[in-house]
Amino acid sequence: MRVFLTGATGFIGSAIVGELLAAGHEVLGLARSDAAADALARVGVGAHRGELSDTDSLAAGARTSEGVIHTAFIHDWSTPREAAAEADRRAVEALAGALEGSGKPLVVTSGTALLAPGRIGTEEDGPWSAETPRAASEAAVLAAASRGVRASIIRLAPTVHGPGDHGFVPMLIDIARRTGISAFVGDGANRWPAVHRLDAARLFRVALEEAAPGTRLHGVAEEGVPMRSIAQAIGTGLGVPVRGLAEEEARTHFDWFARWVAIDNPTSSARTRNAFGWRPQEPELLTDMRDSGYFSDMTTEDRHEYTETR
Repeated sequence: MRVFLTGATGFIGSAIVGELLAAGHEVLGLARSDAAADALARVGVGAHRGELSDTDSLAAGARTSEGVIHTAFIHDWSTPREAAAEADRRAVEALAGALEGSGKPLVVTSGTALLAPGRIGTEEDGPWSAETPRAASEAAVLAAASRGVRASIIRLAPTVHGPGDHGFVPMLIDIARRTGISAFVGDGANRWPAVHRLDAARLFRVALEEAAPGTRLHGVAEEGVPMRSIAQAIGTGLGVPVRGLAEEEARTHFDWFARWVAIDNPTSSARTRNAFGWRPQEPELLTDMRDSGYFSDMTTEDRHEYTETR
């Protein structure tokens, strides 16, 4: 299958590239720059020039392909979340519009963080609020599924980990290195689900090949890792003390990131595993943190420009 992949040079997208090529698919990657196009060429992937805001380019890439996987998202934390979510909705609608009536697969990335907090979320659950980022994109996917597109959703855990990670865990590490303490909020019992990038990549391929229209899949290997355990692993890795913070103190310590550090997002992937035979095989989060270079001296900014992943 010829697959158009947005976010193809990102942390997750590059793993999907490898998974698709190994399975015999041809990949066309969205490239925003000459450097991105060159990176794709080095791994045997064609480049389609464009960017997330260029919906005409996205539609053109989709029309030339037999299937689409959409992983790109604006993860620039200086951009309002509402603007990033709106850009994603427009991108999804452009891709879906190009595939309408074709029966071709469209796999769109979402996140488990849009589920109601404090209880175990399942694939049957919709977003807890229509105002939640990515909720509108999920609605667009379900609408496309009723218009002749084999459209499905993969909700990824907020912690997608592995060598080269430049997401939430490295942010926590950078904060701990800068402040001299590894902190959590309250008693640290709140939970983050997690998945290794290679396990996530396998799930994207499975969804492309097998998922029925309107299917939600959960890219979750660990249902919920207590934040206290993550903070303790960081404290051990950096040799700094570990401490719980009251809510007000946490807002000062973590700044805008405090809401993510405090989120309780336990999520099940039981239906995904049962329906598709997906079985995560890669190291779990705390093991990966210990063994995969998470405590090197690189900062989050050094690791990657965090704009085309997840």
